[in-house]
Amino acid sequence: MSGALSPARCLAGGAVLLAVAACSSSGDEAVYVERPVEDLYNDAVDALDTGEGKEAAQLFEEVERQHPYSVWATKAQLMAAYAYYENQDYDDAILSLDRFIQLQPGNRDISYAYYLRALSYYEQISDVGRDQRITELALGSLEEVERRFPDSKYAKDARLKIDLTRDHLAGKEMEIGRFYLKRRHYLAAINRFRTVVDEYQTTTHTPEALHRLTEAYAALGIGPEAQEAAAVLGYNYPGTDWYGDSYAVVEGAPVDSEQEDGGFLARLWPF
Repeated sequence: MSGALSPARCLAGGAVLLAVAACSSSGDEAVYVERPVEDLYNDAVDALDTGEGKEAAQLFEEVERQHPYSVWATKAQLMAAYAYYENQDYDDAILSLDRFIQLQPGNRDISYAYYLRALSYYEQISDVGRDQRITELALGSLEEVERRFPDSKYAKDARLKIDLTRDHLAGKEMEIGRFYLKRRHYLAAINRFRTVVDEYQTTTHTPEALHRLTEAYAALGIGPEAQEAAAVLGYNYPGTDWYGDSYAVVEGAPVDSEQEDGGFLARLWPF
């Protein structure tokens, strides 16, 4: 997701620091020499273009250290964060972006800084079998991009990733819920499935969550709740396999796919 800030090709590169040998009475001594800002910045861009993200980040940071009051310094702050992101050093990228956001709240590229920070969290999302704290941070950061900059070019992508992130969090709830259901910890399972239905109802996991609620309530012998969960499933997702499975749970018999006639839902709610 690096297209939003594509560095231009510049002059050929060099090193972060320039040391020259100077004679002294005690022998050779390294003397620090400030480099022209253009040279440092161009070297950083070249390092980035050749895939040396870590070196590029250090060079951009050196621009700010050596020339803190130049117009290049502000650009270099954001470019250092971008270089860390490209190098998959996401924690360093986030630290750099937090600093940029704090120091440059009115910068013309502030929307990109928020967006890149959200991406730095998003790229760290792990599979549903692991702790989802990073996923929650990614969701919060993406929502902040959408809330603060709804008309920016980054908001559309943020909205897409919000949906994917919410689906991921719902998947984690489902995994835990199935774990409890399999071990007959029905109340704990119900809590997880209800979270999916109540907080992540627009995700792909909602039909299964409603079916698992039907199973858990039926296992506890709570018929009305089982029927209600199945009715909601049948009303919103009538064509899914989960509806058929829930029908079988409540009816206590296999489902005949040819038997529609208003069917299960109509019998549950006889208006």
